[in-house]
Amino acid sequence: MGVVVAMARHLDALIGPVVMLLYPLYASMRAIESPSPVDDQQWLTYWVLYSLITLFELSCWTMLQWFPLWPYMKLVFCVWLVLPIFNGAAYIYENHVRRYVNLGGTVSSSYSDRQRRVMQTLSLDARKSVERFVDVYGQEAFERVVKAAEREARGQPAKVMPRASSVSVDA
Repeated sequence: MGVVVAMARHLDALIGPVVMLLYPLYASMRAIESPSPVDDQQWLTYWVLYSLITLFELSCWTMLQWFPLWPYMKLVFCVWLVLPIFNGAAYIYENHVRRYVNLGGTVSSSYSDRQRRVMQTLSLDARKSVERFVDVYGQEAFERVVKAAEREARGQPAKVMPRASSVSVDA
């Protein structure tokens, strides 16, 4: 019974390095090699959050020594961040971090004022898709889309527009 109690007391020291370092290291290397940016976001966000937790821990160590549940809380939080069933790091990025970080905030001056306002309301991913659309179909097609969206927002039916060509936007 004493061995089980000792292992339970040191669960964070036994499982922590595997959960907080080894598995994320392995998954990060796999994410680097995969073509999908989704897993890159998960693991880059994990490392940022893990770094913040470590900085907090180093800065507040004297206070945390008096709080015996801290190592277990940290372990549970890191398990939530790491496990693919939860994707906690990606969740935190999407729901909390992304709205405060304005990467790629500048919009090209080649757009009209109205187009620039539309572009600034879009997420970075949507903005990249619109820029690919403009590269393929041109500014005029983008202007027609903006006008159709404005009409639809006012409750007017959008006009059906003929396709300029059969070129894929994802090219």
